Amino acid sequence: MDGSPMKSHEIIIVPEAEIAGLMTPEAAFDAVEAIFGAMARKDAYNFPVIREAIGHADALYGFKSGFDRAGGALGLKSGGYWPGNEAKGLTNHQSTVILFDRDTGRPKAMVGGNLLTALRTAAASAVSIKHLARADSKVLGMIGAGHQSAFQMRAALAQRPFEKVIGWNYHPEMLSRLEAVATEAGLPFEAVDLDRLGAEADVIISITSSFDAILHDAQVTAGTHVACMGTDTKGKQEVEAALVARATVFTDEIAQSTTIGEAQHAIASGLITEAAITEIGAVINGTHPGRTSAEEVTLFDGTGVGLQDLAVAEAVVDLALKTGVATRVPF
Repeated sequence: MDGSPMKSHEIIIVPEAEIAGLMTPEAAFDAVEAIFGAMARKDAYNFPVIREAIGHADALYGFKSGFDRAGGALGLKSGGYWPGNEAKGLTNHQSTVILFDRDTGRPKAMVGGNLLTALRTAAASAVSIKHLARADSKVLGMIGAGHQSAFQMRAALAQRPFEKVIGWNYHPEMLSRLEAVATEAGLPFEAVDLDRLGAEADVIISITSSFDAILHDAQVTAGTHVACMGTDTKGKQEVEAALVARATVFTDEIAQSTTIGEAQHAIASGLITEAAITEIGAVINGTHPGRTSAEEVTLFDGTGVGLQDLAVAEAVVDLALKTGVATRVPF
């Protein structure tokens, strides 16, 4: 060391309680769409995901990390799933985003990640609907009625002139959540079986934690866009592998799609190869046409990448600084 004094440093804290007043679904959409484009241009990179059962509280813990060379976001989201939290009045999914200064490596910000995770996941499926669903889509089908389903539905409804929402959930009593969001949007809602959902929906969003296929190939009609948003771990599965094989498949990141995403099963059974999967950023950037016919079935495998979290966290830090709700702590 040269004996010169260390420069003072502050870290910006944006607590979970402030996120709802800062990050809108529209801002999350813009951030996620931009990061998908940067990924396809190879301007942004996700690092390998760590996700482990810790052997305590039946919890899954891990972190996702990456660097957006174009936008400047560097950092990680850390957290996981604690199934006993609901009984304690807490959200089962817990996460925190830590951002670093790309020029010095110093910590820049710590941001509550729970609501941001729901918003960025919903934004990803909405981006896929914008770029892949038929323009005349009228019926939205929802599979799953858990915490994230309301965010998914609200984000989807902004992308097409939907006239009706239909839904299915393993526990039918939870469908009241979807009905409330549909009513809030001024749309009728109907609980249906999976045969009707597949036959009638123009866009289907699945957001479950299933390890067995729920939606089958024979149930889905031509022209449907399917957004599979729940499969993010080896072994999970929301739709039959034959449906993935039949569809034109798009994803956030091919490496995750083939290993922990919905496409893992079609890949493992030899129904498709990695070459059959396209990153949605290519459609956003105009280097892939996306949907090419009204009869084509398109499928978005939303595995959830760390760069999504960093993009929305960077946006929320900027908003927190502008509105004066950020806390600066010497570090």
